[in-house]
Amino acid sequence: MLPASAKAPHKQPHKQSISIGRGTRKRDEDSGTEVGEGTDEWAQSKATVRPPDQLELTDAELKEEFTRILTANNPHAPQNIVRYSFKEGTYKPIGFVNQLAVHYTQVGNLIPKDSDEGRRQHYRDELVAVSYQGSQESVKVISETGDLEEDEEPKELETEPGSQTDVPAAGAGEKVTEEELMTPKQPKERKLTNQFNFSERASQTYNNPVRDRECQTEPPPRTNFSATANQTDDLIKLSQATKIMERMVNQNTYDDIAQDFKYYDDAADEYRDQVGTLLPLWKFQNDKAKRLSVTALCWNPKYRDLFAVGYGSYDFMKQSRGMLLLYSLKNPSFPEYMFGSNSGVMCLDIHVDHPYLVAVGHYDGNVAIYNLKKPHSQPSFCSSAKSGKHSDPVWQVKWQKDDMDQNLNFFSVSSDGRIVSWTLVKRKLVHVDVIKLKVEGSTTEVPEGLQLHPVGCGTAFDFHKEIDYMFLVGTEEGKIYKCSKSYSSQFLDTYDAHNTSVDTVSWNPYHTKVFMSCSSDWTVKIWDHTIKTPMFIYDLNSAVGDVAWAPYSSTVFAAVTTDGKAHIFDLAINKYEAICNQPVAAKKNRLTHVQFNLIHPIIIVGDDRGHIISLKLSPNLRKMPKEKKGQEVQKGPAVEIAKLDKLLNLVREVKIKT
Repeated sequence: MLPASAKAPHKQPHKQSISIGRGTRKRDEDSGTEVGEGTDEWAQSKATVRPPDQLELTDAELKEEFTRILTANNPHAPQNIVRYSFKEGTYKPIGFVNQLAVHYTQVGNLIPKDSDEGRRQHYRDELVAVSYQGSQESVKVISETGDLEEDEEPKELETEPGSQTDVPAAGAGEKVTEEELMTPKQPKERKLTNQFNFSERASQTYNNPVRDRECQTEPPPRTNFSATANQTDDLIKLSQATKIMERMVNQNTYDDIAQDFKYYDDAADEYRDQVGTLLPLWKFQNDKAKRLSVTALCWNPKYRDLFAVGYGSYDFMKQSRGMLLLYSLKNPSFPEYMFGSNSGVMCLDIHVDHPYLVAVGHYDGNVAIYNLKKPHSQPSFCSSAKSGKHSDPVWQVKWQKDDMDQNLNFFSVSSDGRIVSWTLVKRKLVHVDVIKLKVEGSTTEVPEGLQLHPVGCGTAFDFHKEIDYMFLVGTEEGKIYKCSKSYSSQFLDTYDAHNTSVDTVSWNPYHTKVFMSCSSDWTVKIWDHTIKTPMFIYDLNSAVGDVAWAPYSSTVFAAVTTDGKAHIFDLAINKYEAICNQPVAAKKNRLTHVQFNLIHPIIIVGDDRGHIISLKLSPNLRKMPKEKKGQEVQKGPAVEIAKLDKLLNLVREVKIKT
């Protein structure tokens, strides 16, 4: 019996040819590909297609080389980074700029294949896969051979010996077995372990034994020293070092306030329209000055962190002692200098050219000069009854330019109506009465037919910044007199300023025609000395203790009232009301004096309890002219004068119309 393949007739394939057009295509019987004849159209040359805007370059231009150098520098990295140097106290540019630019980053648990850990894991996976594959193949071979032996026995019984049918059957069985054995077996997929199942391996190493090595040397030679030390001398020698240490400790203690003083600005001012705030900084007080009022404040013109405070009492029934203290912003806990007196200190002034000389006026009518260079607490110069002291309290003193003999001199004003010039000649004070105040229009006749003129009581005065001989005097009657050093018997002009005593009168630091006054009648008035009526009047609803012009602007001034409030005005922003009304002390504390610092944006305020509070002005309270595109901001006295003149002209026009 023949197999099926032997019975089927064998068909011979025949060749076919198909004629298409001029050429003939033949089909190959083996490969089945077609071979074409007459392919002339494919041999034609192909035309190059160029875009219309392509440049026409010569061979030399095509061969020209353009070199580009790639660097590792980041073009977007900033080149002007500065860092603050605490050693030098300035900002300095840094020399190294990081050029690294990170384009993409991702946190993962992947391990590089080339690393040691990657190689170890790959090697372990291969060992597991090979061992698993070998065990599966051995099991399958054993099972298949057993099945083949069982199947061969009945086939041998059915077939006759020598028949041809048993040969292909045996061959087919062997073929199946070999193919299955040669086929690569896929390893069984391993179950992933929990990646959060962390296990730590540790090993213990051998500890080296501890060894002690010692050596003995000869002791150094010793000598006994003894001496007797004087305590006073040691304290004097250590005073400068202890003062520096005290300042360092205080700066560490009040570091947050020092940072606010130097760097903090109220960011809320950007969202407030024409309104500002005062930030409280340090508070100065001393136990020895308890129950004394702050009667005078004055910044040192050279050392801008140093200011002087006068202590006394405004109550006639509570007169006792007085004190002169000088504080520094670097040490708010204790004064730098301390002087005591038997009478209250009512006023003081520091010399511009000699910042160590302080002129003081007392409640008992005496004037004195303290020298900060001398360690003792007694004044270097002091008036007396023989040298022409005042008979009433001295309310203000002012240093003047040296006289023709280059002698130091200052002026004083008192309730006795005398304005006196004091000159330092050798070791004594020489006085000259400049003018004696009289109440105009009021005379008293006595029985003898004589006329008595009541004496005017001076309370405040201020000298013109440019015209040396001109000065203003405020009185208890509420009048302000414009006087001259050259005329002792008459006034240049008289202003009916206030209803009660004039507490302060002050010339504008920029405009030569403008001055300001305040009184206990609740008002602050701004004047043009060529006009007898005030230009601006402000009612603060409480007795005004003091006013002061800002040194940085001709339109900014501050006022303090007895209800514990500080008021800041800027006429260029709002000429009708204050841009800041803020309580800075308890209502029971009466504010007495205020002063601007000459360079820093802070003010100091004193009260009747002996406290001095420093306050920082927010940006809205010290606005400067805004910069315009393409224009430089104009600064200087001329700009400040023009700014105030503009306001005064508006008021003058209104007065002329009315």
